[in-house]
Amino acid sequence: MSTTTSGLAAGFDDLRLTEWTSCGGCAAKWGAALLKDLVADFPVSTDPALLVGLAPFDDAAIYRVSDDVALVSTTDFFPPLVDHPSDFGAIAAANACSDVFAMGGRVVVAINVAAFPEHFPTDAIAAIFEAAAQVVAEAGGSVAGGHTIRNPEPIFGLAVQGVVHPDKVFRKSGARPGDTLVLSKPVGTGLTLAQGSAAEMAEAIIGMRRLNRQAAETLVALGGGVHAVTDVTGYGLAGHGWEMAERSNVRAVVDTTGLVTYAGARRIADAGHRTGGDQRNRDYLADHLDSSAGPGGEALCFDPQTSGGLLAALDPAAADDLIGHDGWWRVGEVAAGDPALLLR
Repeated sequence: MSTTTSGLAAGFDDLRLTEWTSCGGCAAKWGAALLKDLVADFPVSTDPALLVGLAPFDDAAIYRVSDDVALVSTTDFFPPLVDHPSDFGAIAAANACSDVFAMGGRVVVAINVAAFPEHFPTDAIAAIFEAAAQVVAEAGGSVAGGHTIRNPEPIFGLAVQGVVHPDKVFRKSGARPGDTLVLSKPVGTGLTLAQGSAAEMAEAIIGMRRLNRQAAETLVALGGGVHAVTDVTGYGLAGHGWEMAERSNVRAVVDTTGLVTYAGARRIADAGHRTGGDQRNRDYLADHLDSSAGPGGEALCFDPQTSGGLLAALDPAAADDLIGHDGWWRVGEVAAGDPALLLR
């Protein structure tokens, strides 16, 4: 893959992937409320080796294969949210691998999931595949195959398999009152890609290409100081924070004045711009939200993220050692009470 020193892809100057699709990235996900209703109708597995499945669902499935090894399995794919094929492939791969890291696992193998129009440039497809394979290799795994079909709009992602010790799985549940909430990446990808300058969008693209591998390994090293983990993607910081609060039977309190954002995101939010998934995410939390935050701060929390960071609930002492290193920042805290998301 040809890249500039900034980490952004070069070449394909005449190709604009976003012109091939009606929506892109994790904003293309079904609304969380609709998905929750759909998953609720799925039959519940009685296999005792399935440690994490659909009841309740988490960031990935976990299946015990031995006393020391469990399989981490996930799939993630979406239409383009950026114009360059290599950026698209790299972001899609980083996003798909993130679910494995959010469960405390390590990536071992991935399978491409792809759909393209028949007249889509083949060299662009090759660039998408190549960039994804390089990111999977950086994550510690290998792309071992895939499946490609015809489709009016381009879609790409991966089915990723990882491994984890059965007794060391991270879950969304487990956050405790008094915990500190931390995040490993800035927020604002949706807003920045929609309304940012070229330089601002470039910064966000570099962030989305970055794996959560190091962040996950840092959390694994903290051991018992980590109480709950998820990754922040299409439902935004608000939606994924609420899922952690609900599963843990606590209140997640977000300090919107201290949000760390990609360049331009807060300006864009304060100006009143909103992304397509904003309202769907608000609808999902309508009965669970207590907000005294300003409109811009709320928008940053509801903004759908693609290849976002790991959100973790940590023992305060562990959080103090982490914040300020490798991009980690303080989101807020966990409080006792009926499950809710509080934006302040």
